[in-house]
Amino acid sequence: MENNEVKKLDMKSLDIVSNNIEKISKLFPNTVIEGKIDFEALKQELSKDIVEKGKDKYQLTWSGKNEANINANKITTSTLRPIKNRSVDFDNTSNIYIEGDNLETLKIIQESYLNKIKCIYVDPPYNTGKNLIYKNDYSSDLKDNLISAGLMNEEGIKLSSNLESNGRFHSDWLSMIYPRIKLARNLLRDDGVIVFAIDDSELVNLVKICDEIFGESNRLGIVTVVHKPEGRNQAKYFATSNEYALFYSKNADKFLFENVILDESMLDEYKYRDDKGKYKLISAIAKNHGREGFDKNLRINNPKNYYPIYVSKDLSKISLENIEENNYIVYPVTATQERTWRYIKENMKTKIESNEFVAQMENGEVKLYEKYRIEKGQLVKTHWIDKKYNANTSGTKILDDLMKVKTFDFPKSLYLMEDIIKLCSKENDIILDLFSGSATTAHAILDLNAMEKTSKRQFILIQIPEKIDENEPAYKNGYNNLCDIGEERIRRASNKIKETTNPDIDYGFRVYKVDSSNMRDIYYEPSELKQEQLNFLESNVKEDRTSEDLLTQVILDLGLTLDKKIEEKEILNSKVFYVAKNSLVACFDKTIDINIIDEICKVKPLKIVFRENSFENDTDKINAYERIKKLSPETEVNVI
Repeated sequence: MENNEVKKLDMKSLDIVSNNIEKISKLFPNTVIEGKIDFEALKQELSKDIVEKGKDKYQLTWSGKNEANINANKITTSTLRPIKNRSVDFDNTSNIYIEGDNLETLKIIQESYLNKIKCIYVDPPYNTGKNLIYKNDYSSDLKDNLISAGLMNEEGIKLSSNLESNGRFHSDWLSMIYPRIKLARNLLRDDGVIVFAIDDSELVNLVKICDEIFGESNRLGIVTVVHKPEGRNQAKYFATSNEYALFYSKNADKFLFENVILDESMLDEYKYRDDKGKYKLISAIAKNHGREGFDKNLRINNPKNYYPIYVSKDLSKISLENIEENNYIVYPVTATQERTWRYIKENMKTKIESNEFVAQMENGEVKLYEKYRIEKGQLVKTHWIDKKYNANTSGTKILDDLMKVKTFDFPKSLYLMEDIIKLCSKENDIILDLFSGSATTAHAILDLNAMEKTSKRQFILIQIPEKIDENEPAYKNGYNNLCDIGEERIRRASNKIKETTNPDIDYGFRVYKVDSSNMRDIYYEPSELKQEQLNFLESNVKEDRTSEDLLTQVILDLGLTLDKKIEEKEILNSKVFYVAKNSLVACFDKTIDINIIDEICKVKPLKIVFRENSFENDTDKINAYERIKKLSPETEVNVI
């Protein structure tokens, strides 16, 4: 293996702009000149008519929109660092909790989770004139930017109030949310859905932003959620009793609801349950169907659907064959008409064998009923009113009872989150919450996985560690920031489930925090460093970073997901990591015995990563690469 075949990892986030330019150049080569887009030429390629310059068009714009777009496309060198001592079952869990700004996080995980998320939940700070909003400029080192942007001081992280007196009141909020939505869309699967919680202050603007990013045709609906039936007394004119849930799909043609939300009236109607779920009973006899004066479901008009069905004397067996002498023989006959069954014989046989019919004795006659289930993909109402969504009882009370102290204002309704997750995902799907707050989403997923037993939904939660006021009860009880509250809620919810039902589910979560790169500046800008600086910087890795830190950044740089199983082995006095068995093998020791190569190559790894200067000299380095080529020729070798 020649040295030029060894790949040096760039340890940066996905370059979205360059990727887009490359895609456009393949479709329309004439629109890319010296690596830049000729937008006028591109416009013409995408139009059947002559494009007129300067013509007005319908769009949402605001002061700062261009900067918001640029913020979404900026590359970051920031990374995630694992915090094992605050994790639960780190080595085995698939759940992820990330402390840090969600814009940076979305950039960091772009490549790893591209097209992998089924459901994204976004409950941003409402633009009320009092709540806090995020700043967006992360062009230089992460910590310096957090300080300069007002997100961090020497004591901890804080956010910035968006007062109504601010002349950019709406613009600041839009500039905050726009790049986050744009990057979030990339992570959705083709059949994925994003759900926003919002009040009326920015509902119209949010709809316009999402219409632009997702396409108006992918707007599934705007749901009114009644969470406080009595209304809020603080209102001036109307006592607000509802908020909104805004649903968008990535591709409406490929999206189906995975479940159905039953309101109280429907719960009464669908009162039966079996191992397939809830159902109601409807007559097996076909209803009147056809134009006026003609009923196609009469025997005379549809004779093939008129046939006998046999029911055992104890009503437990239903069949199309008369295999017992004392069976009841049932025809689709009413008191006045010979009608037909709902299905032809072949389909009826399949339904009966699937246990989709029941027989009942009524007034001395055997009646057949079909189990009518709500199928996924059917229409869902846009007005959700259910007392279980009450914010005081299903949000605040549940959290306070679990934490034993007041920790969080206005937490999400646990039961509302469970219904949204059931509606939009199924077992093994990944759910991402961009503003996780008190970690209601994780609590809901744990509950659902426990109830459904076979479900293995995974969560990824992101929350900036906003400081708790020292006068608050939560602070006095040891919670310094919102992440402390969220992480503890997940632990307590897990323990409660274990104590009550103890199902075999994933109770753990891996904690990561957003931080600056593990690599020194020399790694990114060696041309700007002088020779004496190069001699001083013997290693391109920062001194306070561990092998686990490096492994996490490499996993992300190679586009692997954070839930992969990690095994640590000691080989020839070196620490070697095996990620997802042989997907990645990595060793970041400063010196490596060349004989380690033989042992590593036994598993035929897809990728191997070392430090570039791990080997004693260039001869050992070249010999190591040649050895890998011989023992595992399909392995890709990377260095940092």
